[in-house]
Amino acid sequence: MWNAIQELIDAARAATAWIPATVFGVVALVLAAALALTLHNWVSRLLRRLVPARSTFATSLLASARRVTRYALIVIALALLLPIVPLSSEATAITGKLLLLASIGLIGWVALIAIKLAADLYLLRFRIDVEDNLLARKLTTQVRVLERATETLVVLLTAGFALMTFESVRQYGVSLFASAGVAGIVAGLAARPLLSSLIAGVQIAVTQPIRLGDAVVVEGEWGWVEEITATYVVIKLWDWRRLVLPLSYFIEKPFQNWTRENAAIIGSVMLYLDYAVPVAKLRAKLEEIAKASKLWDGRVVNLQVTDAKEHTIEVRALVSAANSPAAWDLRCEVREKLIGFLQREHPGALPRQRADVALHDGADHAVDATRARKETRVPEPMAAKDASRH
Repeated sequence: MWNAIQELIDAARAATAWIPATVFGVVALVLAAALALTLHNWVSRLLRRLVPARSTFATSLLASARRVTRYALIVIALALLLPIVPLSSEATAITGKLLLLASIGLIGWVALIAIKLAADLYLLRFRIDVEDNLLARKLTTQVRVLERATETLVVLLTAGFALMTFESVRQYGVSLFASAGVAGIVAGLAARPLLSSLIAGVQIAVTQPIRLGDAVVVEGEWGWVEEITATYVVIKLWDWRRLVLPLSYFIEKPFQNWTRENAAIIGSVMLYLDYAVPVAKLRAKLEEIAKASKLWDGRVVNLQVTDAKEHTIEVRALVSAANSPAAWDLRCEVREKLIGFLQREHPGALPRQRADVALHDGADHAVDATRARKETRVPEPMAAKDASRH
């Protein structure tokens, strides 16, 4: 076959001897790329017709691999045709170097596609949009973090192999890493952020201090873990802001994870009331509110006096919910209804200020004032007589 192709090229070259050899070689390579592109389009259409539409994985595979297979077929066609086209040795060497770089890039690209498809195929069995999704979130976090760490490693390896094809770069790299102390320290310091992120990603994937969808309190902010990348974590806050933190933060610093074991959570409501509050009636009202609420999961409802201060007592109401957003709404509902109950039926239980009057001092002053008024008061008969005289 290649002999026939060689003979065809020789015949075409003889018929177009007036065209420079370099121009003829470039045109031949362009025609080979166009032929490979046309062949790829035909094969792609045929495969799309043969693959059933209900096969989600096969359809996704074809869509993901379409571009990389197109470029791969072009590179293969050019690499096969390059030795037999009439090009100068310098042009052949440059074209061969470019094809080698393209081949390395395509191999890395194929590896990235394979990693993504493998992760997606594995996670098809799990859903995180259901209520009981702890296992799904756990596995999704592990797979996604490891996927991104592996993708970063593939990109680095691909770039490294591509650079090593250049003699000057290879010699420079060897001399750099073989040189004394300072160069090694500089290279280590420069690579530290990337390596620490990769190591932190692997640690998070294995130990899982956080998972996708976890409710966390970080830097005094409450929100959900929305995204975990190879270098950072995105926290969606309660007011829809985004807090972006490096992966190493969750390995090195403390934070709160409200859904570490399961999504259910206990919410607390603190009330500061007067000593006259009827605690038993308030506890019964709390149970009534919880049972009537759709947000309560039926597990925990309790009310206790947790502290006694100078002017008020501290009352803590506990209610449980299926997840942290429901617990927040349930806490607000319980707080509002308990306050409304006290305002309507027990207003004296609301906080108020008391003032004690010292009766002994006040009594003495009151007696003295009364005595003074008695001493200066004119008897009524005498006063009537004096009035009649005038």
